[in-house]
Amino acid sequence: MRSRSLRTLAGAAVALGSVLALAACAGGSDAATGGGERVDGGTIVYAHQQEPACVFGGWIEQAYLSYQVLDNLTSLDENHKVVPWLATAWKPSADGLTWTFTLKKGVKFTDGTPLTAAAVAYNFDYWVGGGNSTAKVWLGGYYKDAKAIDDQTLQIDLSRPYPRLADNLTQGYFGIQSQHALQTRTKEQNCEAPIGSGAFTVEKWNRGQDIILKKNKDYTSPPANAKHTGPAYVDTIDWKFVADPTTRVAALQGGQVDAIYDVPSVQWSVLKNGGYQLEKFVTPGRPQQISFNTAKGPFTDEKVRQAFAYSLNRPEIVNTIGRGVIPAEGNGGVSQATPGYSQKAADWYTQDAKKANALLDAAGWNQKNSDGVREKDGQALTVRLPYGAGSIINADGAAILQGVKEQASKVGFDVKLIPVPQSEFFSGKYSGPDAYDLQAGYWTSVTAGILYINWRPSTADDPNYSNSAFYNDPVLEQYILDGNSAATIEQQNADYQKAQDYIAQHALSIGVYDRLSTLAVSPRLHGVWQEHAQGGPTFYDAYLTK
Repeated sequence: MRSRSLRTLAGAAVALGSVLALAACAGGSDAATGGGERVDGGTIVYAHQQEPACVFGGWIEQAYLSYQVLDNLTSLDENHKVVPWLATAWKPSADGLTWTFTLKKGVKFTDGTPLTAAAVAYNFDYWVGGGNSTAKVWLGGYYKDAKAIDDQTLQIDLSRPYPRLADNLTQGYFGIQSQHALQTRTKEQNCEAPIGSGAFTVEKWNRGQDIILKKNKDYTSPPANAKHTGPAYVDTIDWKFVADPTTRVAALQGGQVDAIYDVPSVQWSVLKNGGYQLEKFVTPGRPQQISFNTAKGPFTDEKVRQAFAYSLNRPEIVNTIGRGVIPAEGNGGVSQATPGYSQKAADWYTQDAKKANALLDAAGWNQKNSDGVREKDGQALTVRLPYGAGSIINADGAAILQGVKEQASKVGFDVKLIPVPQSEFFSGKYSGPDAYDLQAGYWTSVTAGILYINWRPSTADDPNYSNSAFYNDPVLEQYILDGNSAATIEQQNADYQKAQDYIAQHALSIGVYDRLSTLAVSPRLHGVWQEHAQGGPTFYDAYLTK
């Protein structure tokens, strides 16, 4: 019945889509508890906005799903403190090159095989061997090997000190799977229904519609920051994929779903006034930023990059579209929710058309054509900005990019916005230096160590496809390497701030807004909270009321 109603709403939403073309956002935390008689078991119907290719993988949309099914070694609490999950204790050696993790006893994967240190070590090797591209780049340059000392003791050896290793392992990309399942099942089986020790299992995936998650009745291993122990309260989660934001909101208001993700900013106050619990989580890591192609095109000139930054009033654009829900962000390196954030980098550029025009004149772009676009040697200052429409950039984000285009045009930039469908965007078509001049996007992280992924130099022997600016600089690299291995958090943050300031000084990337994870929850659903590494919805503690 709910599925039929949802399809009807999807058809109706087409007519409303243009009204909300400027809307859609993201963030998360705890849904309020309240009155009503608690239901024993039941099904949570949840509407998410994007369908990934696999349950487990290197995209945050996959991490949200796998977090329900797989357990991690560690978890992150609301104070950004690392707390136990599958690991009860962990400790680095004096030189920082060896980590020892002690595992919980008696934990079993849902295929009946035991959680052992050998199984966890196998997962590490599986990730770096290509099983998870994001886990691989997090560990790359640091990880040497993992081995079992005994069934409950795991040893991880590093090539360089990495004091925040336990922090990074809280991210959903590091969920532990059954070694037996990885070795004996097909790639497709482990893609669609990975076997973990988590609170739920994947019962069925109806491609293009939903994933049905069933309670693991034998669950014994919640993280230390969960609200209860034992199995989940509900029997089933119907994790629906509903791309249109209007449809998600209408389904929530109509009672067809119990919670939705990615709440449009235009609907935020409407839902709040309607009695729905609204949660907003500002994702740490790289914000929604614009990086400049420094390898080819007009942005190889630092003056032109700086001119583009000075042409924009980014807070004005974001506040207009985001209606106070979406935070504006000036820092191109990390978001304001990230430890080690540099406010100096965030404040480096404010709108100054006079400076922008002077810099473009000095760079030789001192003529304008009949459309007001600057020219140099007969070449128009046309720059391409392809973006993942509906995947990396939601509807609010697309409207914000339109504002960027309009403001930059006032000093003579002709910004060509190119919306790219999810399948085409992830195919790599727009990843090379010939494919774009500007790139928009984010990368979630729990530490400023994300700078290493985004700015590590790319060489022929060791390419870095995440360096979207194609900027290879040993000075910037050393700041980040120093931060990754510094013994104290204070020194780590100081080094990371140097890197952020360097990125701002040379206009390699500019922040636009912070990526959010948002939830709207029905008054009949309680106990939903968002995990604190990436803001994904957590349904382990959730329950329904009559």
